Amino acid sequence: MAFDLKSINRKTVQAGLAAFALALSSTVALAADKLQYFTWSGYELPEFNKSFLAAHPDGVEASMFGDDDDAFTKVKAGFRPDVAHPCYDKVARWNKEGLLQPIDTKRIKNWDSIFPVFKNLPDLQAGDGKVWMVPWDWGNTSILYRTDLVKNPEPSWNLLWDKQYAGRMATIDAVHDTPVVAALLAGVNPFDMTPEQMDKVAEKLREQRPLLSNYTTDMTSVEQALASGQLVAAMTWNASATSLKKQGVPVEFMKPREGMLTWACGFVMLKDAKNVDLAYDFINSRLETDSGKYLIQAYGYGSSNSSAFAAVPKEELEKLQLPSDPEVMLKTTVFTGPMKQNDELAKMFEKVKAGG
Repeated sequence: MAFDLKSINRKTVQAGLAAFALALSSTVALAADKLQYFTWSGYELPEFNKSFLAAHPDGVEASMFGDDDDAFTKVKAGFRPDVAHPCYDKVARWNKEGLLQPIDTKRIKNWDSIFPVFKNLPDLQAGDGKVWMVPWDWGNTSILYRTDLVKNPEPSWNLLWDKQYAGRMATIDAVHDTPVVAALLAGVNPFDMTPEQMDKVAEKLREQRPLLSNYTTDMTSVEQALASGQLVAAMTWNASATSLKKQGVPVEFMKPREGMLTWACGFVMLKDAKNVDLAYDFINSRLETDSGKYLIQAYGYGSSNSSAFAAVPKEELEKLQLPSDPEVMLKTTVFTGPMKQNDELAKMFEKVKAGG
């Protein structure tokens, strides 16, 4: 019997290619079965979604972003997770770019337990019982200061403009934080301003720039600098106050007369999400009472779920400066909503930081 070596080689190659294609498709299938979650650092902890991991061991892969603008830029450029974790004031921006798909509230088991003030936010409604974002966490932005190094300061954001502490203060490098405070001090509406008003905000930011040690979103470094005394005051979120107080560092989270900033964040589902059912399982797991309770006790942030607050002793909530009903706090704070001039403000802020 004669053998056609060329035919055998061709068949061998074809068989090898087929096997490779099968292996590749299996790998792709396995990857598709793992939820892709895009979030802030520290929000990927397994304690936040225990029931999801019990049902889907190793079922989630988390990627981190530095802030909302970083997240938006990466997703707009083509990065496609299944679920992302932006804040409310940015949702309309994501939606305008066609990045999101509506979330059916009938598939959200604890939807009715979410505080009305969050689930009824205007830019979240997608019609027909659907929303663009499921609120999950909320908290405050304020000045965290060393009570032994800053004696009896006036309860005002002006502390971060105090020349006697030059070089020993830091602020958050995000357009929805530091420029918002500058606008409040300049007597300008942070969420809708004219070009002339934006110039006033820019001037206020220029006053502050030489007094700062740095602009940052790295709260770990800020906490370390406050603990060592390198910094005496910094703009932070609740979690930094909670962390340093647990360490015994003498700090206080200020209640400025101009108002703390209050923010709310949550989960959005990307338009091209490959794992929709897993996404719903994940969001439902995150909305369970134990998840919200852990968020409150570990980070000092508020949960959107009212049952989570009911699970935390009143005395503990008072120490964390959290009311059992967020509507109480929102009467005295500035809620961070959509900014009509977000892009222009961001460009101005970058220019000021660069010395312009």
